[in-house]
Amino acid sequence: MSADARGDRWCRVALLLMAPALVLPLGGGEAISRWSDAAGALPFLLPLAGVCAWFSWRGMAIARQGAVLVLAVALGAWGAVDLLHEHGIAGRAASGFWLYVLALWVAAWRGIDGLARFRSLDGRAQRAVNLLVPAAFGLWLIFLWEMVTVGFGVPQVLLPAPSMVAERFAGSLNLLWADFRQTFLKAVISGYVLGCGSGFIVAVLVDRVPFLQRGLLPLGNLVSALPIVGVAPIMVMWFGFDWQSKAAVVVIMTFFPMLVNTVTGLAAAGALERDLMRSYGAGYWPTLAKLRLPAAMPFIFNALKINSTLALIGAIVAEFFGTPIVGMGFRISTEVGRMNVDMVWAEIALAALAGSAFYGLVALSERATTFWHPSFRAER
Repeated sequence: MSADARGDRWCRVALLLMAPALVLPLGGGEAISRWSDAAGALPFLLPLAGVCAWFSWRGMAIARQGAVLVLAVALGAWGAVDLLHEHGIAGRAASGFWLYVLALWVAAWRGIDGLARFRSLDGRAQRAVNLLVPAAFGLWLIFLWEMVTVGFGVPQVLLPAPSMVAERFAGSLNLLWADFRQTFLKAVISGYVLGCGSGFIVAVLVDRVPFLQRGLLPLGNLVSALPIVGVAPIMVMWFGFDWQSKAAVVVIMTFFPMLVNTVTGLAAAGALERDLMRSYGAGYWPTLAKLRLPAAMPFIFNALKINSTLALIGAIVAEFFGTPIVGMGFRISTEVGRMNVDMVWAEIALAALAGSAFYGLVALSERATTFWHPSFRAER
């Protein structure tokens, strides 16, 4: 069965799910009971049904069909959110509403799958679609999170709805900025630079002095296995309660991944290339600069990307063991004790955004530096 035929089949499944949703109850109690009682709700359902019906029998190129379906699902998801929050079925959603959400899920699956199959010789168009697919998938997961928590009336203490987290995030920007500056701009950045930089320098020394490789690397593997919860209190006792102790924890967490990856990368240059450099009369340092370091760059950037996430995790966990009254870890531990779970999730969202942006910057730097690597050339 072709991809287009499979796509038409999924559109028919969405239609079959939407048909009983029109007659089954939407909510109980004082909530609306039928679609006909929901003023303005049908315009969200009909365009989605029309698009699925068109694709079921007429057909279209799979990528274009995916784009149109994603737009139709976005309109349908807007209607579902409107039903929950504006028509009184929050916490009392019934079978008709959940069939409608299931139909949206089927159509969204088909739409995102169609976008993922898009291939174009236009590099800009291909990159735009490559970004759109994970963005659409992530937004869909957030939508499902909203539907489940609000539709079933999940208590806020267990899991707040994304809308509640977003509202708390928007209302606490000054507090979140202070926490971000304390944890990320001070502890994470300084510890990341010191840990990665010192790991790189020691890796060159290990490569230069053979006995260090046998003596230091096993010790490094041992220290890298130390738990953060055991190291963080010691660093707080040594360096105080401010960001310096958190930066020290970040240094410990980032030092050994950079050391091990750099040592491995420096050994990645081929024997033929090394023989060629020796035939030119090149010593250790010219060979290191012109051959071995370029060959090690993919390994070095691999360590940088790993450390970009480890550094943030280490700084946040370290703040649980002593910090001034500011910082992401401090805020999370404090607000959990106060049962302000929406603020905890706002801090988690801030940490996720910061960590993803940091990782993205390192990945962009890798692409600009190691554009010659086969993994990047294959994408062109």
